[in-house]
Amino acid sequence: MQYLARTADGRALLGDDEGYVPLSAAAPNLETVADALPLAAARDLPDVADAPAERIDPDHVRFGPPLAEFGTLWGIGLNYEDHAGDLGEDRPEEPASFMKPSTAVTGPGGPIRLPPADRTDRVTAEAELAVVVGRECTDLEDGSEAVDDVIAGYLPVIDMTAEDILQRNPRFLTRAKSFDSFLVVGPAIAVPEEPLDLEELTVRTVVDDEVAAENEIRNMLFPPREIVSFHSRVKTLEPGDLFSTGTPGAEPIDPGDHVRAEVEGIGSVDAPVVR
Repeated sequence: MQYLARTADGRALLGDDEGYVPLSAAAPNLETVADALPLAAARDLPDVADAPAERIDPDHVRFGPPLAEFGTLWGIGLNYEDHAGDLGEDRPEEPASFMKPSTAVTGPGGPIRLPPADRTDRVTAEAELAVVVGRECTDLEDGSEAVDDVIAGYLPVIDMTAEDILQRNPRFLTRAKSFDSFLVVGPAIAVPEEPLDLEELTVRTVVDDEVAAENEIRNMLFPPREIVSFHSRVKTLEPGDLFSTGTPGAEPIDPGDHVRAEVEGIGSVDAPVVR
């Protein structure tokens, strides 16, 4: 596995399981992580071991969001049948997608800032696997190899929902999902060297070190590759677009809590909750 990341002050990094080097040291023609996304989708990133630089231990890096700017932020609701049942919702026949604004994004470590209680007094946190697009594409066929050829990589995210707003009216979904800091992105985009068998992996929502919900990606109603191909027939997908593929379960959060999203084989991201 290779990784694309950025420091908190914006320096682009390329890494593997042994550490990181400056991206420009590995490939002088690549200045930003965004520049590297097409190579990641082609599984043609340079080898970290070939870079004329010493590896940096990730424990000594303060990470920011892996992209300075993401593209379209897609979310997928009710994508695990168990979670849909918990919410009393019927199984959707097509991906239940929505969009979030760029201002919802915050980097690893957050914090997650709850809105004033008079705007919402029940916010939930949801761990999810996110997919990052690496190449422009449109009209992809389900299950085609072309889908793997446009996926740059994966990262863990924490998604938030103002559930009391959503419960008042399902048409309020965009507002319930759009408060500042309502999408905590992981520290690095995991770039597999070969197309990844996601079905075996587990996603966990963890609050204060207690597992609140977990499920295997195999139990998604719409797998990640199908989500990408489906939405490529809605709009042209562009490098940096992100799909949060749904949560195994949501957990109410309050100031003082600490939330972590764990995606087996991909990574984790955590953030404290404040108001």
